[in-house]
Amino acid sequence: MVAGMLSYLAAVGVDVAREICKKSLVVSSEQQHLDDGRFDVERMMGNLKDALQQALEDGYAGLWASGDMTWEMGPDKDFSNLLEYEQRLEDFFQENEELSGVCQYHANTLPPEAVRQGLIAHSSIFVNETLYLINPHYIPSASFRDAAPSSSLDAMVLRLSCSDGLD
Repeated sequence: MVAGMLSYLAAVGVDVAREICKKSLVVSSEQQHLDDGRFDVERMMGNLKDALQQALEDGYAGLWASGDMTWEMGPDKDFSNLLEYEQRLEDFFQENEELSGVCQYHANTLPPEAVRQGLIAHSSIFVNETLYLINPHYIPSASFRDAAPSSSLDAMVLRLSCSDGLD
């Protein structure tokens, strides 16, 4: 994943070596947010807060972050606190305009329930390099737990899981 991201950035014109030397680009596969292989919401939020604070102290206007949910949840692939994390993350984004980013939900590698939770938690969806959508299934973070299953949401999860896009 790291090599792929660096390759992609270089292909779109980013001077990757220069940006890494300046410490304005950090691409890592470290999993400091895991506790004995399990996803730790508190630790992850602390790491994100620290990274944003460090970026601002270093003179940057903000921080752009991305996380791959297949990898982020650890080797056990335990998604039991995914909604708690997404709610806290959404609130943190709302409180910190200097922060932006993308959560990566690879529908072909995640359980459908995790994709469903990802869909209700995000106001927009990047399906691929050329397709960006306003998410009709988005639910504000305060209402995540009350989200009732919907046939249109389940149909979207199925379409995302079975294809490379939303044909």
